[in-house]
Amino acid sequence: MNLLDLSIATPAAALAIAAHPDDIEFQCGATLAKWAADGCVVNHLICTDGAKGTWDANADTAALVELRQVEQRAAAQALGATGEVVFLGAVDGELEANLERRAMVAEVIRRTKANVVLGHDPWKRYRLHPDHRAAGWLAIDGVVAARDPHFFPDQPVPHHRPDLLLLFEADEPNHVEDVDGFSAAKAEALLAHRSQFITTMEITDADDEGQRQAFRDRIDAELRETGAAANLARGEAYHAITDL
Repeated sequence: MNLLDLSIATPAAALAIAAHPDDIEFQCGATLAKWAADGCVVNHLICTDGAKGTWDANADTAALVELRQVEQRAAAQALGATGEVVFLGAVDGELEANLERRAMVAEVIRRTKANVVLGHDPWKRYRLHPDHRAAGWLAIDGVVAARDPHFFPDQPVPHHRPDLLLLFEADEPNHVEDVDGFSAAKAEALLAHRSQFITTMEITDADDEGQRQAFRDRIDAELRETGAAANLARGEAYHAITDL
């Protein structure tokens, strides 16, 4: 891993943009918890409704959509986030990086005045899920649109240029953020997504503390492994783009 020598000061405001509820917590939860603890206003933008986040063919997907919004807000709170939690509402699995969605993302960037935007790396090779690709393009295209006054000039907020774009799930990471001390916050935020216990967390009994602890240990092990690449105790990896 060729790491960029990049010292990231805690931003005044950050906006994490992801395809589904729980993506943000998996990919950058510890980073956001660290910044929130240092006074950053952390905002979440979820592009899809999460309706396909179950293996139950008979599930009430409308109820699942509502539940996942509740879970996402609880997860943001567990990270210490004090900003907005915004849902674009695209149908899970059908997200498109079109002009309409780009305008929505740009408006949220402008409204939150995010100094740092975080999102999926759309260039990641061999990625299967189309929503992750589309959400990545929306984050990048949204930053470009938000910064320039002649994109969507009728929006009720002025244009805004972020200072930094951090792409998670990066194909070529060039920065590892030091997140030592924030493993527990990341894990507890993820555990707020109870509807995803079976599908993504290997927790078959929500009340089994042993399984929950095994998940916490898994998250900590992943942070340790990532941190080791940068001689850190724990880390989260990104491709950082500074020329915005």
